[in-house]
Amino acid sequence: MNTNISRRSFLKVSIATAAVFSLPRWTWAKQGGANGDIRIAVVGFRGRGGSHIQGFSGLHGVRVVALCDVDESVLAKGAKDFEKKNQKVKTYTDIRKLLENKDIDAISIATPNHWHSLATVWACQAGKDVYVEKPVSHNVWEGRQAVKAAEKYNRIVQAGMQCRSSAGIRDGIEFLHKGGLGKILVSRGLCYKRRDSIGKANGEQPIPPGIDYDLWCGPAPKEPLRRLRLHYDWHWVWPTGNGDIGNQGVHQMDICRWALNVHGLSPRVMSIGGRFGYDDDGETPNTQIAFHDYNGTPLIFEVRGLPEKKDAKSMDKFLGTDIGCVIHCENGYLVIPSYSEAFAYGKDGKKLKEFKGAAKPKVKRPSGGATAGIIMDFQEDSGHFANFIKAVRSRKPSDLTGPIQEGHLSSALCHTPNISYRLGKQSSPGEIREQIKGNKETAETFGRLQEHLAANGVNITDTKAVIGPMLKMDPKTEKFENNAAANALLTRNYRAPFVVPEQV
Repeated sequence: MNTNISRRSFLKVSIATAAVFSLPRWTWAKQGGANGDIRIAVVGFRGRGGSHIQGFSGLHGVRVVALCDVDESVLAKGAKDFEKKNQKVKTYTDIRKLLENKDIDAISIATPNHWHSLATVWACQAGKDVYVEKPVSHNVWEGRQAVKAAEKYNRIVQAGMQCRSSAGIRDGIEFLHKGGLGKILVSRGLCYKRRDSIGKANGEQPIPPGIDYDLWCGPAPKEPLRRLRLHYDWHWVWPTGNGDIGNQGVHQMDICRWALNVHGLSPRVMSIGGRFGYDDDGETPNTQIAFHDYNGTPLIFEVRGLPEKKDAKSMDKFLGTDIGCVIHCENGYLVIPSYSEAFAYGKDGKKLKEFKGAAKPKVKRPSGGATAGIIMDFQEDSGHFANFIKAVRSRKPSDLTGPIQEGHLSSALCHTPNISYRLGKQSSPGEIREQIKGNKETAETFGRLQEHLAANGVNITDTKAVIGPMLKMDPKTEKFENNAAANALLTRNYRAPFVVPEQV
């Protein structure tokens, strides 16, 4: 992967004649109309997809020409918003109908997680390029199938990990890889992000009106709704979500793996955690430690959904950051506290003069609409969309900063500790410490977790945490070597006709 691409090159989306003639014949023919515009369809836009619409609409030579959503009210409002701008878009409820439209060049996927891989595979089979939100998969196996589909059909597939398009973060990673801080000792990711209780439903709940629930469920089981909200809270149940490690945390997991410069799944993985502080219908942990062992160099990830102490509004911080990464090295450490910046420090904790990093641009962020309140640097977000379009025009997957292969690996690094957690058992603090006593980094992290929970009035001697088994993986086959039950959780039973194919 080219790590020397500048911010400026990301934002230069060339439509020069040479670039057009480099496209395969079918693509050139499709784009011959509309002055060579790239025609995008956005799939799922009640939340994050709104940013996709804004991001692609702001790029020269790109038009959003279609919208797809299973919610009639969302679809109608989206079409009306375009009408206000004197623009027409085609609307679809079913993605399969959308993919039959040969006038669409690419689709942008911002559905719930359980749809990401199947939509990507179907789109590749239909000859469309794809921008797919993180995580690119709901489980490990289907993520690999998405990679295979991109390769087989020669599609440009970008994972929505916009940190890969940040000049500041790229500078920091390059500084590490050139040995600026010496050998990496620990790569640490943090997702300290407040998550309130989702409440407890009293039996089956009605599906909100106007939603095609069969399509909403798609590959997941079509079960009665047994939580108060259909939307967003799907993140916190296993059939559709992956917890915060696979929601917010996948960005930081990606940076942590990028820093280690490793290109496969970890040979050993385990997890500790639980859902603490409230009793609700959520299933995924709101407090979690994930341990990945890359042949002696650990990648440790922490999720904290509770505040720094009971009834507080602020979150804990580790070396000044609550959502970010800290890469400990023999000669200091690198802190990546945002989507845009990196800061290097020596052993004494003082900033290093030899690493300045890229200056954070002063960008006026859009106000209102779906992007309001999203914790994200708008410049990097826009640059990532532009990078995708650049690769669509060049037909070179190597132009992508966040190719599907990278998205798959980092998503899978969120799925594998979740598998360990799901196979774990509740244990006392003493039992947990006994199992991790040979792992000093995890033991230290667990000690801080215990203090954090105590500050929130949670005593894990009474409300026990779960510790999962240490799972051994073959990174080449992406299968576990020591646990059949864990291998079963690498995939799922798909619901026909929404089946990720064995042969893409």
